[in-house]
This record gives sequence, C-alpha cells and structure tokens, in this order.
Amino acid sequence: MIKAIIFDWAGTTVDYGCFAPMQVFKQVFWERGIEITDREAREPMGMQKRDHIAAICSQERVSALWEEKYGHAPTENDIDELYAQFEPALFRILHQYGEPLEGVADMVLKLKEDGVKIGSTTGYTKEMMDVIVPVAKAHGYAPDCLVTPNEVPAGRPYPWMIYENMKHLGMDSKDEVMKIGDTVSDMQEGRHAGVWTVGVIEGSSELGLSKHEVESLSEEALNERKQEVHKRLIEHGAHLVINRITDVPQAIRHIEMLLATGGRA
Repeated sequence: MIKAIIFDWAGTTVDYGCFAPMQVFKQVFWERGIEITDREAREPMGMQKRDHIAAICSQERVSALWEEKYGHAPTENDIDELYAQFEPALFRILHQYGEPLEGVADMVLKLKEDGVKIGSTTGYTKEMMDVIVPVAKAHGYAPDCLVTPNEVPAGRPYPWMIYENMKHLGMDSKDEVMKIGDTVSDMQEGRHAGVWTVGVIEGSSELGLSKHEVESLSEEALNERKQEVHKRLIEHGAHLVINRITDVPQAIRHIEMLLATGGRA
C-alpha cells in the first residue's frame, strides 16, 4: 500500500498555474533585451532555478536571440548574472504565492489521519521556501518533510530529493512511495527515483492557465489543452495523470490495485 506521498509545491499544492517563477523568468530576460515566450519560460519548470535559467538559455531560439544581441551564445557568466537578477525579483513577490490550492489542506490532513506520511520536493531554494512554508502553514498545509535542491547533490530531474525524503520519513520500499507533481521534471524525478509517479493537470505549469482562464475556456478547448498536458506527462514518465490535486485519493486506490496484482513502480 501507499505509505508516503511526496508532493511538489508551485503548480501542484500552491501557486495555481505556477505563475510566480514564470513571470520573473520573463522579466529578467526582458531586462537584458531578450523577449521569451511563456512556453520557453515554462519548459524547464520544476528544476532548480539557476539550472532553469541555463535550460532557457540553451533553447535554440533564445540562444540565437542572445547571440544576435551580444555577439555570442549565453555564457556561464551570463547565466550567473541572470540568476542574480532573478532571485531578488522572485523574493519580492514570493509571499503572495504560498497559499495552498483549494482542498489541499483538508485532503492532506485526511491523508495524515489515515497514516500516510507527507513529504515534498521543489525547484525553489531553502531560502525561497522559508518564505513559502509559513504562508502555507498558516493556511493549514504543512508536510512532514521538505527537501530543497541546495540540500542535496543536485535537484530535478535527479532523484536525490526524493531519496532524502524517504530517509527522513523512514521509508525503505519505493513501491510504497508516490511522487506527485505538475511538470516534466517532476515526472523524471519520480521515475529516476523508482517510485510511483503521478502528474496533475489543473493548476499545473504544463497547463499554464490561471483559474479564471480555466473557467473561461469552452469545455472543448479546455479538454483539448488537458489532453495535450496528459500526453506530455505520460510521455515523460507518469504512471498516472489526475485532473486536479484533490483527486489524489483516487490515485492511491488505483495504484494500490496495481500493487495488489503484482504491479511495481
């Protein structure tokens, strides 16, 4: 049975649509004269933020724009400078994005009452999470464990944050652990760790829509967008994709049925 769930933060349990980092990524590139798209900003979402900036810089169109403007492709020094702009800009707004998504606090409380241990991983640094965690806790969401990228050898897509969670939560069986997130790097992290890996669509960075935008779309248009996200998460390793974060209990039942018939993560 599932005894521990390791949640992502932004785009999964807080910050519907994962807008806090996305807008700052776009801002810091714009300040350097490079206009990146929402998709380019979101593509590496879930990675440690300096790695995320490096991944944006490595995208063909972005690299070409940079070379056209500066006469060379982005260097490590350029990436460091972008990150130095990114961090303070993110800190200025981060406190606005810590409230848990609707239903998350009650769902997690029920999971804990049922004996499920709650862990978490993130692409944010420990200092960034020091802003997010108190806000989430004030609204009733407090995982048993949090591991950030700067506490392990490397962040996503590597498995080290999940392993560190398992150590702190006292988990020795990967088949009893579920990782839940909203990005490709979340799916890769879970599969590299060898645990059950579940993607979530609504509120995700992959969907990239605010709650108002979701409610404003026609059912046909929204379903088309959701199908694209579902396909992308499955292609990058999800064992299962759920519609919204409060569907986690159904995901547990589904995976426990697989375990009962000999399935393994």
